[in-house]
Amino acid sequence: MQRLALLGLLALSAVPTFCAEQTFSNAPVVDTMCAKKVSANPDSHTKACAVQCQGSGLGIVTPDQKFLKFDPAGSKQVLEQIKSSKKEDHLRVDVTGDVEGDTLKVRTVKVL
Repeated sequence: MQRLALLGLLALSAVPTFCAEQTFSNAPVVDTMCAKKVSANPDSHTKACAVQCQGSGLGIVTPDQKFLKFDPAGSKQVLEQIKSSKKEDHLRVDVTGDVEGDTLKVRTVKVL
């Protein structure tokens, strides 16, 4: 009986964990270095700061003030769009992706 229970536990641990795709609309974008500092007012974060601190990566602040960092490819996509945007602050995105821990693996993203 114990062997059967042990086999059952091993089988369950071998099943991969799948993350459901999530969509975040009109989410504020900040860089990782400034995430804690601006979480209460992410719209105060500027384009100049995001570009200057791009090496730390970019992400979004969720409505409950959690920071989800974009995966490297997602950060690159957002940075390219931010650089070509005329907005200097209030950087916002519509983004879809898989949340894995505190990272958002970006599937689609559009700077608003």
